[in-house]
Amino acid sequence: MKRRKFIANMMAGAVVGSGRPGRAETAPQGAPVDPTAQTADEVFIERPVVGKPHAGKVLAAIQPHADDIPIYAAGTVAKLLDEGYTGYLIRTTNDDMSGGGTIGERVLGNERDNQAVAKVLGLKRAFDLNYNNHRMDQMMPVELRARLIFLFRLLKVDTVICYDPWGHYEENPDHYVTARAVEASCWMAATVKDYPEHFAGGLEPHFVSEKYYFSRGPQLVNRIVDIGPFMEKKVEANRANKAQGTAGDNGARLRASLAARKLRLPILGNDDETADRQYIKEFVLANDGAVGRRHGLQYAEEFHYIGLEPPVISEDYIKQHAVPLE
Repeated sequence: MKRRKFIANMMAGAVVGSGRPGRAETAPQGAPVDPTAQTADEVFIERPVVGKPHAGKVLAAIQPHADDIPIYAAGTVAKLLDEGYTGYLIRTTNDDMSGGGTIGERVLGNERDNQAVAKVLGLKRAFDLNYNNHRMDQMMPVELRARLIFLFRLLKVDTVICYDPWGHYEENPDHYVTARAVEASCWMAATVKDYPEHFAGGLEPHFVSEKYYFSRGPQLVNRIVDIGPFMEKKVEANRANKAQGTAGDNGARLRASLAARKLRLPILGNDDETADRQYIKEFVLANDGAVGRRHGLQYAEEFHYIGLEPPVISEDYIKQHAVPLE
């Protein structure tokens, strides 16, 4: 993962700013930003705000596996929920290839972890779609789209957080299959011709207006989210991922192994809980500190953000050019 992230960061510098430092700007809060109005080196910094500017809005955090949102976007999820969103977690696989033990043990362990992640972050409910891990590219994309469209209409989702459907050099088919289905479903959920039987059941067309896309590899980054106040919540979400072994008690085990060699790492503290939390923060989530430092923040997550497009004809244009009827 470290080698991949190093290469990704090097490539991302070329993609975002052609090797030039980016121009950081603070994004207006509560208003989507039109990415088509930005040049390649514009990066908006989204900072925490006081109050509930997003009250009434619905967020869907969508991940193929139980550890994806915790690693790449849990800080942003926690921030948006704190600012008023109601949120849901959607996991597309059953994680039967992730972690130790038998297939059944892996599925059960990850299911429990996924529920725990939702609880830690304050999400209202977790939905498990339960496709086989690493085999999503053999399924019919239209089936996944249909299920997501149903959920987007049912939950009235305004904003999604998911893998970037166009992130570069992604090896895992679960990641890009899920991401591309999400992208298509955000658009199709708003149409009146797709799955009209939903309307007979009381649902209505619903447009998903904002997307926060994260990536393991290079991508066009146009939004940096300051997650400093929510870093401890992100650490806790990663601690909940015990089955996959990416967090859990790794810090405590490292501390014990060093003690057996008459060594210690001061950063791991003097007890197992501190060791586990610090291990996650300093090693598993090291990229959050690196991204933050590049933008003058303590911790940050990076995204390709897509918001509402401006109207074809603005009200300002009408005021300037409209004339009275004869």
